[in-house]
Amino acid sequence: MAVPAAPTGGKSIVEDDEFSLAKISFGVIGLGVGLSLLSYGFGAYFNILPGSEWSALMLTYGFPLSIIGMALKYAELKPVPCLTYADAQNLREKCATPILKQVRDDVIRYRYGDEQHLDEALKRIFQYGLGGGVARRNAPVLQKIREEVTEDGKYCLVLVFEAKALELADFEKRQEKFASFFGPGITAKVGKGEEENMYDVSLISNTTL
Repeated sequence: MAVPAAPTGGKSIVEDDEFSLAKISFGVIGLGVGLSLLSYGFGAYFNILPGSEWSALMLTYGFPLSIIGMALKYAELKPVPCLTYADAQNLREKCATPILKQVRDDVIRYRYGDEQHLDEALKRIFQYGLGGGVARRNAPVLQKIREEVTEDGKYCLVLVFEAKALELADFEKRQEKFASFFGPGITAKVGKGEEENMYDVSLISNTTL
C-alpha cells in the first residue's frame, strides 16, 4: 500500500511500495532461472554438483528459459518514474478519467515489444514522417510522470517528455491533439519543463468532486 512520504516543497509525496507483477521484469526472472538451471545442470552432469539424475531435466528446461529470458530482456521497456502527491492520489479514483488511469498504469509497468511508452499516441499526435509532422528520430521521449492537483482543485496527470530536437511551439500547436487523443473529459496544457529540453504535457480531468 502506498504511504505518504516526507513533505517536499509544502506538499506530501506518496511513495509507491505496492507490490505488482507488472513492476517485475520477466526478462530478468526468465534469464536468472534459466541460467541457474543450466549452471547447476552442467555441474550435476559432470558430477561436480549432486543431483546427476536431474541434470538432463534441468538442462532441458534451462536452455529455453534462458533464450526466452534474453528475448524478453531485449524487448523490454522499463517503467518510468511516477511522482504522486497525496492530494492527487486522493482525487485519482473519483476524478481521473478511465483513460488517464490507464495511461498511468501502462507507463509505470514493464512493457515488451514497444519502442517507447505512448508510442502509438505520439505517432498520431506528432505525425511521424508526414507533412507538417516530425521525423521519428526527433520524437519526444517520455521520461517520467507526475500526479498533482491544479490550483482550482482538479486532478492532473503530467507527462514529462525529453525532446532535444523540438521546441515549445511544436508542443503548443499540438495541444488540442493531446486533449483529443487522451480525452474525452480532459483539458490539455503544455509548457516548458524544469530542466533543459524537457516539456510538460498536463492532462487535466474536467471531473470535480
